[in-house]
Formats: sequence, structure tokens, C-alpha cells
Amino acid sequence: MHNKRYPKVNYIGNKEKLADWICDYFPKDAESVFDAFCGGSSIGYEAKKRGFRVLSNDVLKINYFLAKSLIQNKTQTLDANDLEILFSSKPFKGFMYKNYGEVFFFKEECMELDLYRKNIEKLSCEYKKTIAFTLIRRAMIRKMPYSRFNLNWDKIKQLRDEEYSYEKYKRKRAYHNESFKSHFLQNLDAYNAAVFDNAKENIAYNEDVFELLPKLHADVIYLDPPYTGTMNNYHGFYSLVDEYIASKKLKPFDNNFREKKSALELFDKLFSNLSNYKYWFLSYNNNSYPSKEDLIEIISKYSKNIQVIEKPHNYQITGKDKKSTNTEYLFIVKNENYKAL
Repeated sequence: MHNKRYPKVNYIGNKEKLADWICDYFPKDAESVFDAFCGGSSIGYEAKKRGFRVLSNDVLKINYFLAKSLIQNKTQTLDANDLEILFSSKPFKGFMYKNYGEVFFFKEECMELDLYRKNIEKLSCEYKKTIAFTLIRRAMIRKMPYSRFNLNWDKIKQLRDEEYSYEKYKRKRAYHNESFKSHFLQNLDAYNAAVFDNAKENIAYNEDVFELLPKLHADVIYLDPPYTGTMNNYHGFYSLVDEYIASKKLKPFDNNFREKKSALELFDKLFSNLSNYKYWFLSYNNNSYPSKEDLIEIISKYSKNIQVIEKPHNYQITGKDKKSTNTEYLFIVKNENYKAL
């Protein structure tokens, strides 16, 4: 097992603190893992460390870039020459300035982002580009109060006021006002050091999960869809970074598991499409919809071999206090109709 360390990502719902617990349950006869809603790639990264062949997928482009950088990538890192390319020339008024100046960042900060976006295209290979995007993402997240892009500008300015923050929360949070470049460089070594080769052909995908499921085969499929009824608007939280990558406004994606009215149907559709996978692992939690009992009823249509493991867990992105007490569920299902290739 590799001793590499997963870098700081800051992703709502990230399973970093649960990765060991989850991967410990992966069956001994399994050799491959498909992380179908990979998000911040913490599970895929732990599986890669343990020697599995890892397939990763996420509908968000920036999550795909995270997986491409940390899961698929074997050797490529950013060096001094790459940094010179990234930070050369002068900021200018581009997509971010025109659309998000004084919306999420100050105008001069948006001009810096526009420069870096242009310079990323000058890097010599796709892996270097994806690592650069993931580091820019990290910088954007660090500068954003609450680490998500769904606050209004007045609130952002208020929370970036260090005196107000200290008076209100006894913390100045000066990192919100550090430059993008500073955050990028602070995290560079950790992201470079996280790159390694586990001697397997790991692949990252950027597709709608329902279109991809029939195309792949794996011993284990790990499912971590948005927890319906909780803080799960991933398009609202992170699509700004996708728009930055695309340099255009984007529409919300389909099949997002956000709405209670469609959740049961989506879960049924999900489990009906898992015939290519021997073991099904689903992360869920007690505050979500549908309930544990509802999920067991749905899964039972496709397999009777169901085990549910429970573990107390607190999700926390920012701040010192625990936000809430949750029970994390891990559904482990053996596909009784599985036929190996």
C-alpha cells in the first residue's frame, strides 16, 4: 500500500475521514473499483493507494479534473517552468471579470483569474493543465467564505472583512484575502506529492452516470450520490469553477438527486443499471431522503444480499464547531446475478 497523502480539497460531502472505513469493507477478491460519483476523489484515491484499478466519474468538469490529476495521472507534476508560464504577463478583463466581478470576487481578482485561465492553455500536457485547474480551484475555495459559491456579494464582502470576522467569530480569516497565487503556491507541493503510479491503468470520466454505467465493468461500484434533502446543490456550490474552465455560463446538469419528488425514481433507475458490477457500495446518511428502509426496499428488487453498516459522522467544511451529528450508512450489496466477463 502506498503511503501517499490525499491533499486538501475542501469538498462538501467529502469522504476523506471515512475513506479507510469504507475501503476496509471492499471484498478481498475485488481488483477494480468504479467511483461513480467521485466528487473530491477521496475514495478513489484511497482505493488507488491500496492497489485497486480505479475508474472515476463525475458530471462536474472540475471534479473530473481532480480525478484526472490524482487518479488517472501517474507521473506528471508542475515544475518551475510551468509556474513561470502560469504567472507571466498582466491580468486582463476576460470572462470572469465581465460576469463575476463583484459577484464572487473583486474585479481585480477576476482579472487575475482570467490571466491564469489563458496561461493554463500554454502548459505542455493535459495532466499539467488539470493539476493547474485543481490548484486554482483550491485557491478559489480558500478565498470564498464557507467554501461554496452560493453567497451574495454583500455577504462575501462582510465575511472577508477581517475586523468584522474577528468581532463576530473571533477569527480574522485572513486567508480569504490572500492572493490566488499565494494559495496556489501554498498547496502546490501537496498536490505534486500526491501524484503516484500504482501500476494500474486508472481512468477518469466526465459523463452522466446513467450513460456511463452500461459501458463499464468493475468488481466494486462505489456510489455516493448527493444526499437528497440535505445540503446537496453541487451545481450551485461548484459550477462557477466549471464555468471558469469553459469560459461560458452553464446550465444545471440532469439526474442530480436533489429533488425529493424524483429521488425514488432515480435510485430505482440507478440500481437497475448495476448488472456489470459484482459488489455495490452505497454511502448514505440518516438525514437524507429516501430513508434507509426505502432504499432497502428498492435494492431488494435487484438483490436480497444486503448489509447496512452504520457509523457516527460529522460533516464539516469550515469553522471549529461540529455542524450536526449524523449517522453514516454504508450499504453493501452482492449482485446475485453478476456474470464475470
